[in-house]
Amino acid sequence: MLPGECGGCGRPRTVLCPACRAALGGSLPRRVRPVPERPGLPAVYAAAPYTDAVRAILLAHKERGALGLGRALGEALAGAVGVGVGEGGEGEGPPAGPPSALLLVPVPSAPRATRSRGHDPTRRIALAAAGALRRSGTAARVAAVLRHRRPVVDQSGLDSRQRLGNVVGALGVTAAGKRVLAGGRVVLVDDLVTTGASLAEAARAVREALTDVYDGAAGGGVRARSAVLGPGAGQGPRGRWRTAGSGGPGGGERAGRGGIGVVCAAVVAASPDSFLNKPELSVKSRRCR
Repeated sequence: MLPGECGGCGRPRTVLCPACRAALGGSLPRRVRPVPERPGLPAVYAAAPYTDAVRAILLAHKERGALGLGRALGEALAGAVGVGVGEGGEGEGPPAGPPSALLLVPVPSAPRATRSRGHDPTRRIALAAAGALRRSGTAARVAAVLRHRRPVVDQSGLDSRQRLGNVVGALGVTAAGKRVLAGGRVVLVDDLVTTGASLAEAARAVREALTDVYDGAAGGGVRARSAVLGPGAGQGPRGRWRTAGSGGPGGGERAGRGGIGVVCAAVVAASPDSFLNKPELSVKSRRCR
């Protein structure tokens, strides 16, 4: 009932002014690499650097309940997902076959943080991103299958080593979620990446869950494998998915990361120093988009 203000700069009578909207989603999403890069971290794509207006927008949505910013944040995240899937191809996902839906798997907030804020910001942004992807013709839905298996503390005041220790082994996939993950191409999503510890832990949990599904299906023979994984399902060396273009044993960078089931990760924002400044990546991204 009262006049709103821009979530980025405070300009009155607008949820998000044109300048702040451009800062959030006006540039091409890019590949980012936290330093040091966590073992098991999938390729991560971000829509914008975490500075100035973008930082203010994310904090307004997350901490101050400015839920009207969710659509713009979701559109920015959808852009990062689109570029990441375009560059990642089949990633670590199921074998080639009919195109499967994208499963956006949000990294969950700690239960105490969700209760305090009154919402889970990453899940809300993921739902908006899935809607934006569907409007552009990409089959996508949110699979909120990750849960905390033990308490964690707020990451904001922790250094890189402390963040890793805080989240390692903290996430797991629900029993029902394991079968859900086997039905599409998994893209991990979050609002922000700094050290990459949370995304690496989420990737570990997803890969572990899909390994369980594969091992269970393998006990039932080829028919069971096809029911879970789709036609042509197979297992490569060391339990990896055998995918088109994987390059055989080793499978290049994707298989070299030692896991299965994750195409890439996408976030709204990343620290400025994690953005790669490689022209060839930008050209490739434009072609994929």
